[in-house]
Amino acid sequence: MLNLFSNRDQNVRNDILSGITVALALVPEAVAFAFVAGVSPIIGLYSAFFLGLITAIFGGRPGMISGATGAMAVIVVTLVAVHGIEYLFPAVILCGLVQIVVGLGRMGMLIRMVPHPVMLGFVNGLAIVIGMAQFGSFRTINNSGKLTYMTGPAIWIMLILIGVTMTIIWLLPKFTRAVPASLVAILFVTCVSLFLNSTLDPKLAAQNQQHVVLTVRDMLLTNATAQAVAKSAATTVSTDNSAAPASVVNSKQSSSFPDVPDAAVSLSAGLPRPFFLDFALPPLTFATLWIIVPYSLTLAAVGLIESLMTLTLVDEITDTRGSGNRECLGQGMANILCGFFGGMGGCAMIGQSLINVNSGGRGRLSGIVAAVCLLMFVLFLAPWIEMIPMAALVGVMFMVVIGTFEWASLRMMKKVPASDYLVMVIVAGYTVIMHDLASAVVIGVITSALVFAWQHAKHVAAQVSFNEAGSKIYQLHGPLFFASVTSFKDLFDPRNDPPDVVIDFYYTRVYDQSGLEAINSLADKYVQNGKRLHLTHLSQECRVLLDRAGDLVEVNLSEDPQYHVATDRIIPSLTKLSELVPAPAVPG
Repeated sequence: MLNLFSNRDQNVRNDILSGITVALALVPEAVAFAFVAGVSPIIGLYSAFFLGLITAIFGGRPGMISGATGAMAVIVVTLVAVHGIEYLFPAVILCGLVQIVVGLGRMGMLIRMVPHPVMLGFVNGLAIVIGMAQFGSFRTINNSGKLTYMTGPAIWIMLILIGVTMTIIWLLPKFTRAVPASLVAILFVTCVSLFLNSTLDPKLAAQNQQHVVLTVRDMLLTNATAQAVAKSAATTVSTDNSAAPASVVNSKQSSSFPDVPDAAVSLSAGLPRPFFLDFALPPLTFATLWIIVPYSLTLAAVGLIESLMTLTLVDEITDTRGSGNRECLGQGMANILCGFFGGMGGCAMIGQSLINVNSGGRGRLSGIVAAVCLLMFVLFLAPWIEMIPMAALVGVMFMVVIGTFEWASLRMMKKVPASDYLVMVIVAGYTVIMHDLASAVVIGVITSALVFAWQHAKHVAAQVSFNEAGSKIYQLHGPLFFASVTSFKDLFDPRNDPPDVVIDFYYTRVYDQSGLEAINSLADKYVQNGKRLHLTHLSQECRVLLDRAGDLVEVNLSEDPQYHVATDRIIPSLTKLSELVPAPAVPG
């Protein structure tokens, strides 16, 4: 990863300034994800406030930022569309309860099972997704109310301002780190934007009721208008009982914008209130619970996976270690409070977390400041925040993309096993194509586990020798588990072996029921051929498995001395296996 996230000492000044920077970057993200979920932008902002504040105080990773996210938004959009927004808030509350249960069950440590290739694929895919998401900021509304990409002088102005933003972020730290470069870039480009919008031809901007240099308010107007046009088109089609093409429907729109609520193009609002004061409560029945449970479980799983992956990434950048279990509890509390006050739920935001780290935010104060500033924007500073140009925010996110992508992975193809590189590509590809980070991680872990099982299935071998009594000794090497069972069975020849056979487990382990069944099946074959089978040098783990298997394993076990291995220190002593059949003397 590029050295954009260099270590900085934690201090109050850095945390405060970084928190302000993050709050500015949170605004368009929260608003955009609210539109994705089909709810008001204010709901997205309230969600970002509650999630950011509670996780900053109680979460397991200082410096990590949480808020409304796209991964959660795409899950609840169906619930809102089909059953109504009143079902959203209980679903978010139940999601928080599930996350608390996961934290109390100390299941946050499962994130340690994510292999490094999966982490690389996750980071690279995430960087590409963040970059692709910024292209939506280049869209505007034409005179017929259709979304279209910017053209002419507007696109060139925006590209130049994005370049200026990125240059400031890259160059300023070389001279001073007294203030976050991202904050300086946003303020400078905002001043330039105000000058350009006031001096360039006003008629050019007035044609689309938008500024030449697109601002946050223009983004609100674009999203709200696009939504209004889509609803109007759907209503027209339904009324006419005909599947008129989009071009026909849009032609019915006037040259002016469709009417949109004032709340949809403004960030100004009051203090959040409990959701049941503004929305009807859904029926308190099992039918309601049956509706929201699938959404709540999915929200909880996706939110925790993204949060724990973000925690791991920030740990690596800051060379510190957060608490996965505490993060689960913090996310749960945040979503419960978020749902109670009419929020859409959320989780850790990787892009904003990286902005925070890059700007010097290391402590919990940075997340608290970001959340409080976001609420202040909504209550008092909305008109000013709406003036910030999208070019400044896009430039900041592009620098996050550059700093997030693991560029060294492009040169790793011939330096790492092909299977590891394939896992990395699969995770990154799925993330980019499906925009589903949680599923990408799960698929990557499963793929890595299958590759691991396949590789170790071929590592079972046996060294054959004979003792003075004529017994044939198979000294096994490698693990015995479900994937290696076939190779294990091929090592033996019950028909042609001598009457007495010993399997020495000194260099191997039995890991699962498949291994036990393989031993049982092998023993049956030796018994059918009138021969005796003995197992020696069983580790404590193997003894536990065989003892628990009961009658499933019908073999004679040889008495062995206690060997002091590392696992003996952590596995409690268990009762010795009974009725052991004496074995012939074996040297050593």
